[in-house]
Amino acid sequence: MARKSRLTRVAVKIGTAMGKADRKVQKVARAGTLAKKELDDIAKQVDALKRQLQKTAKRLKHALT
Repeated sequence: MARKSRLTRVAVKIGTAMGKADRKVQKVARAGTLAKKELDDIAKQVDALKRQLQKTAKRLKHALT
């Protein structure tokens, strides 16, 4: 089999590096999407707790008067 040219070997190395970088970018993007979803879930929980605290405070204020 013929020996690969230097240009071909360099092109393979470049392609390999680009493929690895692309996989890293996809992993980071996936992690970012997951983090955003978790943050939205936490924000919803905080809002629910805030409403619950307001109701409780209103009940206590009403009970003490």
